[in-house]
Amino acid sequence: MADQRREQTDAPDPGPGGQDPTPRHTRRATPEEARAWDALVTTARRTVTDGLVVGTSGNVSVRVADTVLVTPSGVPYDRLAPDDVTGVDLTGRQVLGALVPTSELPMHLAVYRSCDAGAVVHTHAVHATAVSTLVPELPLVHYMAGALGGPVRVAPYATYGTEELAENMLRALDGRSGCLLQNHGTLTHGATLDQAYDRTAQLEWMCRLWLTASSVPGRTPTLLTNDQLTQATTRLHTYGQHP
Repeated sequence: MADQRREQTDAPDPGPGGQDPTPRHTRRATPEEARAWDALVTTARRTVTDGLVVGTSGNVSVRVADTVLVTPSGVPYDRLAPDDVTGVDLTGRQVLGALVPTSELPMHLAVYRSCDAGAVVHTHAVHATAVSTLVPELPLVHYMAGALGGPVRVAPYATYGTEELAENMLRALDGRSGCLLQNHGTLTHGATLDQAYDRTAQLEWMCRLWLTASSVPGRTPTLLTNDQLTQATTRLHTYGQHP
């Protein structure tokens, strides 16, 4: 069982930024929330297994109606249990659990307030973070940028867990389902946890591809034009199995 529990009282509960003085009244998770929590923990553990985060860096969330389930702050994912379900409403008020929500809650809530995302994945993936220190936008090295809505932008740096970072992220996400966070990492969203995770993995792969191609002495990677990306994006909309 995770060990960073709050006292089970109605003591003031700090919301995002630690400024919410309202009493905390939590409830039991519904069956749907319990299933969503299990899927969230599985996804969070996958980020570690696949090398997208180290230790407790990064965080994952999933929305169930008006409740956002999130990974708690500073707790290793392999220690999370069904009873550790942690959830907030869209204002950031904690409604489920006794663990402190992730410090990056402002970013997650900003996404849910701005679009119909069902899940958000934030990582400190090494290649993506490296790219975020080099360019304002990931060069169009591969057509899979179309799966994220277009060229992937880099959100200017701001201290983690702040509203400033959330605002920078939203601007970089405009028209996109993923972005880089300067000197920080990645953030993607999707209709489901699987889709959000797949977008994160794809973004990290594209960053690794660009860094690899850029490292060849005396050569410059060939990049796609906007027209080529548009054509590929159109084809991506019909890719895979459709009913």
